[in-house]
Amino acid sequence: MAELKTVARPYAKAAFEVARDSGQVAEWANMLSVLASATSESKLETALQNPAFSAQEKATALAEVCNEVVTDQGKAYLLNLAENKRLTLLPVISELFEEFKLNYEKAVDVTITSAFALSTEQEQSLSASLSTKLDRQVNLVSDVDAALIGGVVIRTGDLIIDGSVRGKLAKLAEAINS
Repeated sequence: MAELKTVARPYAKAAFEVARDSGQVAEWANMLSVLASATSESKLETALQNPAFSAQEKATALAEVCNEVVTDQGKAYLLNLAENKRLTLLPVISELFEEFKLNYEKAVDVTITSAFALSTEQEQSLSASLSTKLDRQVNLVSDVDAALIGGVVIRTGDLIIDGSVRGKLAKLAEAINS
């Protein structure tokens, strides 16, 4: 996966720069998301990998499948990807574009997993604390995992804060065993 991200990053960055400069970041994010979903369909994925079709044909076919969201700039972008044999990277490009978008908007997606459902007040309190700590607007998603026993696990990007009872018990067991 790291190699795909390395190859996809320049394409995602170029798309983001065009979107930012034209003031169409949300539109591009939506377009790339739809294109990524379309390329994940098995029949279309097979067609895009078929060497019998030219780059122009592949880009045109994909643009026609997603014609409601693909702009003229998007069509040119698809043709560039097709000519460089990178259409299969669209899911990774879309993911990276979302990261660039969140960074640009000074926002971050945070997943909070707790043993029990959190109240609205608790979610708001955690969101405010995380917003201050991370210096970003927090887009919060809550999950429930009874296996945590108690506490919460907070995930955002590479940052994981494990305040669960299960995590503390695991650390205690590790300390005892070493």
